[in-house]
Amino acid sequence: MTRTIDYGNLMHRAMRSLIQEVLKDIEAHGLPGEHHFFITFDTHHPDVKIADWLMDRYPGEMTVVMQHWYEGLEVGDEGFSVTLNFGDSPEPLYIPYDAIKTFVDPSVEFGLRFETQEDEEDEDNTDDLPAGDDAPTDSKPDPEQKDADVVSLDSFRK
Repeated sequence: MTRTIDYGNLMHRAMRSLIQEVLKDIEAHGLPGEHHFFITFDTHHPDVKIADWLMDRYPGEMTVVMQHWYEGLEVGDEGFSVTLNFGDSPEPLYIPYDAIKTFVDPSVEFGLRFETQEDEEDEDNTDDLPAGDDAPTDSKPDPEQKDADVVSLDSFRK
């Protein structure tokens, strides 16, 4: 059997490490300037911890925004926990890095998307970044902001 280099998994690990490093900096120093994040994650991931009512409201995936109000950000090796505001109701969340589907900072037009085999079969929905009115937080993105460029590993696969 011929050994091969699994570039896809190596890239995913590197991108998740980048997210961890960014969040560790935010944990230590807060969000600088206009930076804010849209984080979409798989609510069915076995290690995700969210309130039952959020799981009911967002079956499958959920997008959260870290911008004006968040507290208790704790960044670990496998994931991070944070308390976000959902309609004046603070809710703690735990999101493993492996559950993250997209990580976007629209203030600098930066984004990462983690693709799976299912994503490749369902490419009609690949550009579903959060709409301001549907984002489940207290913040609303500026409608004049440009969409962030998302890095797709498919362009590098044969």
